Amino acid sequence: MVQFDLVNFLEQSVRIPSHNDVSEIRDFLVSTLLHHGENPHVDLAGNIIATKGSGSPHIVLNTHMDTVPPYIPPTIEGDILYGRGSCDAKGQIAVLLHVFLNTVSSGRLTLAITPDEERTSSGANALHFDHPPDAYIVGEPTGLDICNASKGRFEAKISIHGKSSHAAESHLHKNVINASTHIIDALKNFDTHNSSSSHDSLGSPLLTPTLIKSGESSNQIPSLCEIIVDRRSVPPESAFSFQNSLEKYLFDFTPHWAKLSVTMSPRETPFLEPFFTPPNTKLIESFKKISKTQIRPFTAASEASFFAKFAPTVIFGPGDLTDSNGAVAHSDREYIRISDVVKSTNILSKIISEMNT
Repeated sequence: MVQFDLVNFLEQSVRIPSHNDVSEIRDFLVSTLLHHGENPHVDLAGNIIATKGSGSPHIVLNTHMDTVPPYIPPTIEGDILYGRGSCDAKGQIAVLLHVFLNTVSSGRLTLAITPDEERTSSGANALHFDHPPDAYIVGEPTGLDICNASKGRFEAKISIHGKSSHAAESHLHKNVINASTHIIDALKNFDTHNSSSSHDSLGSPLLTPTLIKSGESSNQIPSLCEIIVDRRSVPPESAFSFQNSLEKYLFDFTPHWAKLSVTMSPRETPFLEPFFTPPNTKLIESFKKISKTQIRPFTAASEASFFAKFAPTVIFGPGDLTDSNGAVAHSDREYIRISDVVKSTNILSKIISEMNT
């Protein structure tokens, strides 16, 4: 068997830009798997899938190959590898690939690398397995913590319709921008009024206005004001229930002369729902026994939301979204500690062995 050089692979993968097009990094991953005697295939959605073994348990190792812009080439300073994608998520690819190639499993082990987690997640949405998985392990930077839950992320557009008129006669007409200030203020109390329940692990949901758009001319009262809101949800809220409850709530804060509607922003794939894997599942028990790190929610949305509907799911990996100096993932100082990458491979290999007992 050809020896897999974990650190060399990691540096080479970070050297390949994958913020606009994942073709080159996908070819690199496929050729690496072939070089090590595996038989991967790329499905119609662009996912790389490789499977070995048979029977139960069927464990899926998942992460993504795309990154956010801009491209930042890799540099190494001692134990630290800097560069775009070093922790989100090429460090995760290196870990999962090493585990897939070097771990002996009495069941079925599948490596599934998706192409567009940072955008539409069409790859994750299209993933299908002939043999239903018993567990998913999703690679994301968690600082080696065990993340068994995350809030969902929805995006909605609040539209306030009125009538346009000349700004010189604004004292004679109604203004949707003025109406929007009442709507934005009302958003602060939506969860209290709606009796939105908190979750034991995830806490309370969050509702945040993030974009506002109105008007086409500086001397005209606009006929439309649009407010985009970001929703971080907790179970059991769905995109549909959020949309309906928000529209019903805001109706009471809309002036009689205006018309309000709430629509979910266009998206090719379903919104990322919240997920929660109970601590008493075998997957989480195995992580607690082997890694001995804390169990906590993942603070960002991820493709784990697609998988948790079908089997127990955990998010785990080296690297951090943020550290004491600020943002790490998606920032110009993105980095990962090589020693943590190595430690992750040891932990996951033992966890898969534990799951097979």
